[in-house]
This record gives sequence, structure tokens and C-alpha cells, in this order.
Amino acid sequence: MKNYLIIGGSSGIGKALTEQMALEGEVYATFNKNETESIIPSVNYYHLDVTADEIEFEDLPDEIHGLAYCPGSINLMPFKRIKPAQFAEDFELQVNGAIKVIQKVLPNLKAAGNSSILFFSTVAVQNGFNFHAQVAASKGAIEGLTRSLAAEFAPAIRVNAIAPSLTDTPLANKLLSSDEKKEANAQRHPLKTIGNPENIAQLGAFLLSDKSAWITGQVIHADGGMSSVKG
Repeated sequence: MKNYLIIGGSSGIGKALTEQMALEGEVYATFNKNETESIIPSVNYYHLDVTADEIEFEDLPDEIHGLAYCPGSINLMPFKRIKPAQFAEDFELQVNGAIKVIQKVLPNLKAAGNSSILFFSTVAVQNGFNFHAQVAASKGAIEGLTRSLAAEFAPAIRVNAIAPSLTDTPLANKLLSSDEKKEANAQRHPLKTIGNPENIAQLGAFLLSDKSAWITGQVIHADGGMSSVKG
């Protein structure tokens, strides 16, 4: 049986991915602010603050076959109002947190012999959107990290990222707080729908599995056509 570690597995895409991977093997999932009960009996849940100076994992197996780093934020505001400290906070959560986790469990990933790391970016890195400077800056770093680590860790560990468009998760509640907002955002996409966590989790499960054994260093857009199709 394969072992999977999902960081941020209690809400949104991370929760959907945890549910998906529980069908594939043994899952270890972390939460921070969004506490969760063991809704899946086979999943091992841990509290973890990825912004802490030191992070520790207890009772992880010696071999980790797949690692997904899901924590994120959506802070949208005009560039002139963003303080440098706010950029740093996003970077700490979305980039430094990922670095600390990977460095901690790298021996476990290597021990598996053929493992996979999954990151999450955003369509806003490739496409320029108003008021997205803060989120695009940190997620742009994630895309760079994806390609760099894919080169460094090959052939033993594959590294890929998914870049979604707006997805109906608790993180996006402010942007999707009414039917009118949901419809307006759906119409911005060529497929005329908003993504849901399961859409992204199914792609994530594929990238964590051996089915994607010849894919590494890729940033795959799951965005309703936003990044490449013009209406």
C-alpha cells in the first residue's frame, strides 16, 4: 500500500484530494485553522502550522509516495495598498511552508524510490488580472520551485503543479458569496462554469499516482479554458 501526505487536507481542494487519495492508499493529512474530525476513518489527521519556525511530523511511515502542498490564500487589493509585510506573509505560507515540509520529508520521498510532489499555483500567474499582485507573486515562486525541483529530484521524484482558476471553496467565499457573483464569475470562463474541488482533486490524484509516471516539471492549467481559450 502506498502512503500519501496531504498538507492542508481539511478544507477545499485539500479536503477533496484527501478523500480521493484515501481510495488509493494510506493518507496522512494536516490541518491548521480548519479543524476536522476523521470523516474518513482510514485517514490520519495532524495539526500543523507551516509558518512555524520548526515543523515536526509524528509517526509518518519511512516511505512517502506522494506529497501534496495545499495551503493558500486569496488576498486581492490594489497594489498601492499592499504592504511589503503582506507579500512576506503570503510567501511564508505558500512558499517557505512548502520548502520546510519538503526538506523535512525528503528522505521519506527518496526512500519510496518513485514518488511525486504536487503544488498548487493559480491561473493569475500566466494571465495578468487586476488586484492579483499579492497572490500571483507567491504562486509565481511556486511555479519556479516546481520546475527547479523537478530537475534536481529526477528521476526518483516527480514534481508538478496545478494552476486552477477560481474554484468554489471556502477560501473563495468572498468572491462567490451570492448566486449573482457565481454566475458573473462563471461567465468569465469559456466553459461558463466555476471549478469545484473535485475537478481539481481528480487531476491531483492523477499527478500523484503512477499513471502520470512520465510527467514532471509541468504546471497544468485546470481553469475552464481561462488561460488559453478566448471567447
